[in-house]
Order: sequence, then C-alpha cells, then structure tokens
Amino acid sequence: MRFWLPLIAALTLSACGPSNGGGPLEVAIIGAPDSLFQQGIRLSPAAQHIRAATQEGLVALDQAGQVVPAIAERWIVTDDGLSYIFRLRDSQWPGGEEISAEDVRAQLRQAIGRTQGTSLGLDLAKVRDIRAMTGRVIEVRLTAPMPDFLRVLAQPELGFAKNGSGAGPMALSRDDKDKSARLAALPPESRGLPAREDWEDVARPVEVRALSAEAAVAAFSRGDVDLVMGGTIVDFPKAEAGPLSRGTIQVDPTIGLLGLIVKRETGVLADPARREALSMAIDRQALIQSFGLSGWRESTWVVPPYAFSAPFYGPDRWNGASIEERRRVAAARIAAWAGPGREPVVRVALPRGAGSDLLLRQLAEAWSTIGVTTRRARPGEAADLELRDTLARFTSPRWYLNQFNCGLATGLCAPKADAIVRQTLSERDMARREELLAEAHKALVEREVYIPLGVPVRWSLVRGSIRNYQPNGWGFHPLFPLSQPTT
Repeated sequence: MRFWLPLIAALTLSACGPSNGGGPLEVAIIGAPDSLFQQGIRLSPAAQHIRAATQEGLVALDQAGQVVPAIAERWIVTDDGLSYIFRLRDSQWPGGEEISAEDVRAQLRQAIGRTQGTSLGLDLAKVRDIRAMTGRVIEVRLTAPMPDFLRVLAQPELGFAKNGSGAGPMALSRDDKDKSARLAALPPESRGLPAREDWEDVARPVEVRALSAEAAVAAFSRGDVDLVMGGTIVDFPKAEAGPLSRGTIQVDPTIGLLGLIVKRETGVLADPARREALSMAIDRQALIQSFGLSGWRESTWVVPPYAFSAPFYGPDRWNGASIEERRRVAAARIAAWAGPGREPVVRVALPRGAGSDLLLRQLAEAWSTIGVTTRRARPGEAADLELRDTLARFTSPRWYLNQFNCGLATGLCAPKADAIVRQTLSERDMARREELLAEAHKALVEREVYIPLGVPVRWSLVRGSIRNYQPNGWGFHPLFPLSQPTT
C-alpha cells in the first residue's frame, strides 16, 4: 500500500471509537510508557505534548502549526527586527496570583538558561536582553533579526510554571498506576478571555497515554483510542499493517533531519572522501519506496537548498550523476583503501523496530555494491553511524547547522562551521547572513559528518470523529485544540 504526503486517507473514515463523538477523547502517543511525565529540557514527544497543554509560554502553536497568542495576547516587532514587545493577557497562576511582566521575565530567563548545552539553546543565542517594561508588557531584544523567533518561543520547552504548576490552557490529573494523564481545558475566563456559558458542554476532556507502536495500533484497531500520534519511520510498517478500514493514516509534510551521523572517525570512515562514498552509494528513492511512501523528499545535503532564500547550490549534490556512476566512484575509493587488515565494515546503531530493520537492509544492499559490509551495532556496542531523526523547530539554515555544533558532542563536527555560524548571531544584513550560513554549510559538508537521507517521517492514525487535527510541517499536534469545538 502507498501513502502520499502531506496526507491522504488510506481508506474511508469511520466515526467509531471510544468517545464516539462525545465523552473523553482517547489519545495514544507512541513512546515508552514512562515518557509521558518526563521532566527537564530534553523532552520526549509525549512529554512535549503534556508540557504544551499545561505550561504555555508567551506564544503557542495551533493545530496548523501556526504561532498564536498564549500568555501574551498580542505583540509588535520593531522595524529593525531587533525588539519583540509583548502585551500579556490579564490572567492568573493556578494559585490565583496575577501573571505579571516581572514573572514572565524571570520565567523566560530561567527557561532559556535551562536550554544551555542543547541545540535549542543554540537556537536562542540571539536573545540579548529581556525587560519588564510595565506590569503587563515585556520586551525581548535580539542581537540580530530572527524571522523565526516567535516559532522558537512557542516550543513546549519554553513553557512557564510557578510552584510546579503552569497556567494552562489545560489542567492535568495523572494516574500513576496506569501511567495516563487526563487533561481538562480551563474555562476561558480563567485565561483572561471572554466567558462562554456552554463551555462545559462543548469542551471535551482528553485522556492521554504513551504506548509502543504495536500497542497503539492494536488499541486503535480495537476502538480503544481515537487518535495515535508520534509515529516515525522506525515504526511505520506497524501503521501500514493496521486496521485501515476503521481510520486514516495521516502523514505530516515535515522538515528536519533524517540520516546517519558519523560517530567515529576510524577505519573505513577515517577519511571524508570515504564517508562521502557511503552517501554516494545510497539510492534514496529506492530506499523509501520499500516503505510504500510516495511524495517523500530526499536530500543529499545537510541543509536542504530550499532553506535559503537564494540558490547557493543545486538540489542534487552530485550534479545529476546516475546512481551507477556514483557507485563506481564510491567503489573505487573504498577499493583504494581496503586491503590486508583493512576490512571495510560499518556498524550502524538503529532503534528497535520493523522500520529500522527495513532501513538497515536497504543500506546494506546499497553499500554492498561498493564493497562495504554493514552490521547492526548491538546494545552497548560502539557504532560508526547512528540514525538521526529530528524535526526542525524553525526553517532557517541555522537550525540545521546547530544540530552538528561541536558543543553538543553528538558525533563528528566542524569547528570552522561553528565559528562561522557564531558570526551570524550579530550580522544584521540578511543577504550577508545567508552568505555566511552557506559558507558554514560548505565547511560542514567538507567534513562529511552526516549522511543525509531526506525529511523525517511522522504519521498518525486519526478517527473520523476527531476535531481540529491538521497535518503540518512541524509534526506537532497540540492537545488543547483537540478538546475544542470547531465553531
């Protein structure tokens, strides 16, 4: 069976489900059962959804992935793009205390401080100052314009909490016994919005649990859940084999990174030219066809060309060379190195899952054509390559480059690329900023730290009774809109 991106119904929807259009909405998010209430700054997808529902920040993301007001009811951006001024809504913390500009200033500073040492911290590096201007006005100043700044502020990790509790838009009660969460939308008047008399009649509670892909698909098949979210390429074959007559597979039109990071600069991978050889040997369209996904976007670059406003390089890294031509060049590079005591073997670390098994087979077949043997790294064994499957938080080339910053210590890196990216943090001319980012990308590509495959795969199973669910490029589907009426 084949599935088109960004979305298409696999079969006709049915409204059958546990809520049957009324009562709690039952949601399963694919992940470890204990991931739902994860704390800290590095959150699982399940924990991101819970955080976004209960601890909103200045702004949030709606069901279409667009930035919408949250604790800030409106904002303006100065003409130079260096200052964002937010007007806070008239609302309270759960204990009844007014949410003030001083509160939000302290909360935002603390949240940004917690991101230090992460890629999100690098994304926020342009924040220069945060000021409380009056009781309900806060200003954030940047070192250089950042058109995607509001989208970064909307990330769940930047939500606010006081004394352990956030200001909504939903209230959480948790069941530690079966590791589930029940979320109830707060009344509009408690969030500084006009009251609605029929609120209790139209707002549905949401029951959430984290399940394995197999358990989530089975629960959807039985009608125990209305919505399954958080599927990836690792578990996509589970969705393909699922009960499609009772639901729909929705595939998000995502952007981000799906590929292999180089963990060790040893053996056959000790030289950038041989690392490139592995990338050259992969027929990316053939690889994804084995999953039955059409419309998927492949990539041979770290930063896809469309991330730049100007065409700094073409869509194909090897200028349209056929896969046969590329493999001949790659095989010659491997053969020139191989010999007694030099066995061209790569060990690949992949998550457990039917999709990983399929992906490994495709990679092994491709690399066998150039004389390289592929082995799966056992748990605890050092790997040469590791799967990277990450959704982009914003569209700038800087997001992609930040993922390989040497300070993150995730694999091989390029100090030269990091130094150039740092220059862009104070560069106010957009054209020059993009030129620098293109230079940084070139330096990163020359180091061959990453074997790109294409965009991440994110899928959901969606019952026909679901309201306010929309596939979007960010692969994030907030829980609060699911509880709301469509009109």
